[in-house]
Amino acid sequence: MKLTSCFTAIVISFTFTGCASITSSEMQTLSLTTHAEDGKVAEAAKCTLKNDKGTWESSSPGFISVHRSAEDLTVECKKEGFTDGLLKAVSRAAGGMWGNIIFGGGIGAIIDHNKGNGYNYPEQLPVVMGKSVVVDRKDHGSEPAPVTPVALAPAPK
Repeated sequence: MKLTSCFTAIVISFTFTGCASITSSEMQTLSLTTHAEDGKVAEAAKCTLKNDKGTWESSSPGFISVHRSAEDLTVECKKEGFTDGLLKAVSRAAGGMWGNIIFGGGIGAIIDHNKGNGYNYPEQLPVVMGKSVVVDRKDHGSEPAPVTPVALAPAPK
């Protein structure tokens, strides 16, 4: 009887821990905002987002879909009258990736790694003009990660 219960638990685990290729898209929609160092919104900044899967351009504020990747996402925003704002969004393995590693023998994890499906970026990209910031969802679950500012040298004229 215990063997049957154990088998049932394993089947349920496989059912609800599907690989990321099946349970998530290769694309992730992120919220992009830009602010001045004093906290005021800096609208209409032109931003470029990059990772090893591609380059995307957007104006702030807005939503943008990027290709998921194991590589971090870099964001550079420019606006006249402001020093450029830089942001690094740290890529972290998604739950489906761990399910693949634990239950799938690793083949699904390799596929998800190569396609990028097994990773997520923080959902909020709060660029601070004149600063370089890092956002990482690791320690904050689904809540927006706090911004870690780093001062930048003034842009050469």
